[in-house]
Parts: sequence; structure tokens; C-alpha cells
Amino acid sequence: MAARTGYADIAAHYRQVIEDGQLMPGEPLPTMESVCAEFGVARATVNRAFQQLRAEGLTTSRPGARTVVAARSRVASTGAARLNRLDRTGSPYAPGETSTDHVAMLRSCADPDICEQLGIEPHDEVVIRRRVFRKDGRPTVVGLSVIHMRALIDVPELLQPGQLKPFWQKRYTERTGRTVSRTPERRGARLASSDELAALEVDVPASAAVPVLVLQTAFHDEQGPLEVWEDVYAPGLWQVSTD
Repeated sequence: MAARTGYADIAAHYRQVIEDGQLMPGEPLPTMESVCAEFGVARATVNRAFQQLRAEGLTTSRPGARTVVAARSRVASTGAARLNRLDRTGSPYAPGETSTDHVAMLRSCADPDICEQLGIEPHDEVVIRRRVFRKDGRPTVVGLSVIHMRALIDVPELLQPGQLKPFWQKRYTERTGRTVSRTPERRGARLASSDELAALEVDVPASAAVPVLVLQTAFHDEQGPLEVWEDVYAPGLWQVSTD
């Protein structure tokens, strides 16, 4: 027996459509009647799906009008969502999103958690790539990639300043034949550093303690750990992962 389409399936479909920019802020979603016909479900199921999208801040209702896509100025994508969008559309960016301040460097790694994830000793050298994601011009996420030195053998471009196109892991796979896989995102919180607050343009006293949401994703191939991503979100933002 085929699985029945539920409200969560319909919400997930339109969540992806919105995040990929197929429906832009201010544009209406299809009518409930057309969604009922497309998915073969009752109106109550579609209504519940639309309620879920509104609860997530992805849509809003206008008096006398259909449900429309919200501006979503307080929503930022996760790293996994960007990778999934890159696979689907060829671009990692959500509507209105860009990235700036791309830097690359060699540094010793003092973070014990990242050292453990990469299988290296504390203060071993790593490649670090850093960028700031912006939504409608405003900084939303500081993205940090900590990359195992062995990747530099096959992709020396990792130390190039600026944005790498195509995505460096694609070059790595093409040149080595190794498939890169990723772990589920880990979510946590900590106090932001002064550098992170400056990059996110958060103006607070130097003594202020500002908690931030942090997401980490680790990448591996058959030879072991390869990269750890860390995304630091601006205060007041919440994240959406579109799978």
C-alpha cells in the first residue's frame, strides 16, 4: 500500500519551494483547492500544512487574500540546507542571500572538540576558510570551515582568498574519486567572541556576554575525517534546515 500524503509532507514540499526561491516574498501559495487536487488530500490536511508554514514564519495571511510568502528577515539557512539547495538548483543561496568577507589561512587548531572530530592533535595545523552570509545585505551567519591538511594535497586552491567555485569538495571528489559524506548537524549554544560579534555587526559593550546559536557539521571520506563546518548565527535569528 502506498504511503498516504500527510500535512507534514505538504508543508515540507512548500518549505523547499520557498527556500529555493521558486516562490518569492509576497507571492501567494496555490489555493487550498488546487493543493487538495494535486496531493489528493482533504482540505483539513492542507489547512494544517499551511498553519505549520505560518507557525515557522515562512508565510503570512493578508486580509482578503490568499496565504503569501513572508519576508522571513529573521530566518537563516543551515549549512546542510545550502548544500541540499546547491544539489537541487546549482546555487547554495536562499532568495536575498549572499556571502562576503571570504578569507583563507593556515592556523594551528586549539579547539579540542574540532581536533577530536578531525582526528588531529591539539595545535596541529589546519586550513581555515571563513565567510559571512548576508540576507538582504545584513549579516546573519559567520561560517567557518576547518579542513584537514591532507585535503590541501589534492585541492591547493583551498588557500586562495575569495569564494571558491565550484565548491571545493566537488573538486576533491573529481580529483581523488573519493565520496565525501556528512554527519547530521549538531546544534548548541555558547558566548560569541569579539571577532564574531564584529563580523555580525552586533554593537554591544566590550564586557557584554552575547549567547549565539552554533551549528556544526562534520565531513568524512573513506580515509577519515576531512572537514568541520561551524555556523554562528546572529542573535535573534532562527534557522531552517530544508532536506
